[in-house]
Amino acid sequence: MLLFFGGSFYMSVRISKKKENADGYMTGGGKIGFGISAASMTATWIWASSMYASATSGYTYGISGPIHYGLWGALMILLIYPFGRRIRAVAPRAHTIAEVMFARHGRSSQLMLAGSNVLGSVISLTSNLIAGGALIDMLTPYSFTQGIIAIAAGVLLYTLWSGFRASVLTDFAQVLAMLGAVVVIIPVVFFAAGGPGLFETGAENLTPQQQDFFSSDAFFNQGAPYIAAVLAYAIGNQTIAQRLFAVREDLIKKTFVTATFGYGATIIGVGMLGVIALYAGVEPMGGDLNNLIPQLAATYLNPALLCLFFVMIIGSLSSTADSDLTALSSIVMTDVYGQNIAGKKRANPRTMVLIGRLTMVVAIAAGLVFAGFKVNILDLLVFVGALWGALVFPVISSFYWGRVTNLAFSVGVVAGLAAFLPVRFSWVDLSGGLGLVSDVLSTVGVGIVLGLMAFGFFGKRVALVVGTVATLVAAPFAIGFLHIYPVLSGSLVAYAVSTIVCVGLTLLNKGTFDFALIKERTGDFDMEPGANRPDDQPRQGEPVAARGEIS
Repeated sequence: MLLFFGGSFYMSVRISKKKENADGYMTGGGKIGFGISAASMTATWIWASSMYASATSGYTYGISGPIHYGLWGALMILLIYPFGRRIRAVAPRAHTIAEVMFARHGRSSQLMLAGSNVLGSVISLTSNLIAGGALIDMLTPYSFTQGIIAIAAGVLLYTLWSGFRASVLTDFAQVLAMLGAVVVIIPVVFFAAGGPGLFETGAENLTPQQQDFFSSDAFFNQGAPYIAAVLAYAIGNQTIAQRLFAVREDLIKKTFVTATFGYGATIIGVGMLGVIALYAGVEPMGGDLNNLIPQLAATYLNPALLCLFFVMIIGSLSSTADSDLTALSSIVMTDVYGQNIAGKKRANPRTMVLIGRLTMVVAIAAGLVFAGFKVNILDLLVFVGALWGALVFPVISSFYWGRVTNLAFSVGVVAGLAAFLPVRFSWVDLSGGLGLVSDVLSTVGVGIVLGLMAFGFFGKRVALVVGTVATLVAAPFAIGFLHIYPVLSGSLVAYAVSTIVCVGLTLLNKGTFDFALIKERTGDFDMEPGANRPDDQPRQGEPVAARGEIS
């Protein structure tokens, strides 16, 4: 740990500046190249929680579990680039998606996105600390609490000074270490546990559903909810948006396609450790599935490979934890201080950097507190992804459809969340008429999810055809059935309700928004007095109320 975090800190110090630039601290100036960007995107999403959750999925659902987890997670990264190019086209110098929503709609839309990202990043940070704490508790004489404190201090140490620039630079080194470790460790564990013969001797440990490659249990409990969640993560997550605004605009497609393959191959591979444990009849220590990967490592790896395994897990959790810290700092710097406290015109870049650093300290403290509860990582990830589902259509439509208003956005999101919560947590009885309503909305949600995916790559006409056909084909099978899967139903209902409400209120609006205004209202904070932004627009945009859209 000393070598790993010490090396990361050394890299951070080497790129540090005596006077840190606020925009560089948040997005690296929007000029990050292909190699660093692709590695950073890959490392950010090959996080310890993804490794643990993929293994949990393999242990719970059998061979198809990691496929569903890794494949759809990779699709999430791929979906970014078509929408990402549009976002960068209308807001080339933005720092957060919430900042763009402020320019597009106003304060309520901005705060909804900012608030959801604060929640998501804190949960992500917490789950990574849990993963690291479980590892240290299992493999060292130190306790879980001592482990999460040590990891939190190490990540904060190298991220605090240079912010996003330190995050992406250390990501490059971390992803090389992780991928190298994965290539070595997974085959070693497989052969140490019994090799190919394990699939015969251990078959009795599996249920028929766990043995089935096309398991319906795995699809409805893991695959389908994750398909619904991938769009939400792709559109609503600030750690992704930050890299979208940081990479050179002409490299967006290349960067995210490369990261898609890197993430998918690695996470599916690590998930097979859970399948190996299932066939080997391994019982998670203390009944905690978060202990599964460290337990396999302690059982089957020699001390040298244990060190390599340690680097793999610590590298994966650090690369995402530092991304969460920089995402949170950017939100507070831009959306809280830069636009809602000081205002764009009066925001002091040096004060912004100080606020960003203080945010990281507070975020780490919050993560440590929540990590003490040791909640299930897979449950956390699915919950956050579903929660963001209510934001997907309002956000995407706001970048393409000029008639979408702040009212349509805000009410659509609130309505989606209001419908999501009782279905997801079974607060209402879905066995009767409410179950039928839930199934109808879920079926509409299926069409919306697939339609939005098609829209990103093929445009509006194909999206309408795909969405309509998907809804009609799913209806006979889904209605009367889907409500028994609350995780999946909650996500789909959130999509459907937010979309229906947003579209209905938007159609009442006859005016249209000039998307060129977004470029004027977003941009660099750290400019020399009298200088123009790189897009030759004035540094300060007028208040939204003065030049806002027709409502």
